[in-house]
Amino acid sequence: MNISIISVGKLKENYLKQAIVEYTKRLSSYAKLTIVEVSDEKAPEQLSESEAEQVKWIEGSRILAKIPSDAYVIALVIKGKSLTSEEFATKLDKLATYGHSKVVFVIGGSLGLSNEVIKRANEKLSFSKMTFPHQLMRVILLEQIYRGFRINRGEPYHK
Repeated sequence: MNISIISVGKLKENYLKQAIVEYTKRLSSYAKLTIVEVSDEKAPEQLSESEAEQVKWIEGSRILAKIPSDAYVIALVIKGKSLTSEEFATKLDKLATYGHSKVVFVIGGSLGLSNEVIKRANEKLSFSKMTFPHQLMRVILLEQIYRGFRINRGEPYHK
């Protein structure tokens, strides 16, 4: 399975970079992983609704340019479907079984994802009703993908 994570912004914190490296290494025996960073659009702290939509549109255009046309896209959004780790593992297994060998997970920037990216998504997934920093979300997502492969193979994983 080919898994890509497209995320807005660069990772700056070393502890997050180390976690990404660790999970990338762990996942290498289960899937081919690609992490694509698109630049975030600079914006002032206080934005009008239309300015925020413009920022999301620009970032969304950058994201959409990186998504292969034949990819199955899962957008991470607060209002998406919540799954247990076991259900997520089953989702990964079904995607591989039913011919979706290219899976792209999309993580938006601090303002979220544009409507265009959400419309392109085959599925919307939520990890929580809480808001997480988008940089930290990469680590959480990688951990759950890794956990999913371990569950699917019946391999032990701490609970």
